[in-house]
Amino acid sequence: MQFPDVGRLWQTVTYFEALPVVACIQRTFGLNPPPATVLPQGELIMDLTQPAPVALWGALDDVVMGGMSRSNLVPDPAGARFEGIVTTENNGGFASIRTRNLEPPLNLADATGLALRVRGDGKRYKLLLRDSSSWDTLAYGAQFDTQPATWITVKIPFADLVPVFRAKTVPNAPPLNLRQVVSLQIMLSKFAYNGQRNPTFQSGDFRLQISTISTYREDPSPTL
Repeated sequence: MQFPDVGRLWQTVTYFEALPVVACIQRTFGLNPPPATVLPQGELIMDLTQPAPVALWGALDDVVMGGMSRSNLVPDPAGARFEGIVTTENNGGFASIRTRNLEPPLNLADATGLALRVRGDGKRYKLLLRDSSSWDTLAYGAQFDTQPATWITVKIPFADLVPVFRAKTVPNAPPLNLRQVVSLQIMLSKFAYNGQRNPTFQSGDFRLQISTISTYREDPSPTL
């Protein structure tokens, strides 16, 4: 068994201001990252072919639980690359990227869901949204599949989001507050939900390229 990477763990904690005491010290000495502000343009929430939106994301890997997976979001003019190595070593098994808490939160109440323009590797990933600024809190997630080396648009209806806490479903949770979406997260995990395995999961290299994240709206079916 290897020891966790303390340096990466500290980097994660400080970037996301995850511990109140540490965040207070950061504020005192002016060490906080700049506010994570997103200004949607119509349906477009983030254009990840541009450097500024990419800078809002940070790696959040299983190092927070002692694991050894490693990932990053790498700028690319064709679309930022969520890439790295995922491993189950040291009881790990997930890699992810997450935005810092958005200021102000996104108001997505008028949309049907999110559309992600991605080019993947054939693996199944997760999208997670949160409506709370707390670090370790309830999330609302959906899985999506990718096609190897092929650009596709993945549509995720908000109605399909599942409330989860650490990959376990929370049946009696309130619905996601779409008027206050505080953060987004994209994850590759060995688990689906409640201990079920991700059928496409394999330890090793992975890559998911992300061009844009947008909202979409579908009009309700007309009443006959």
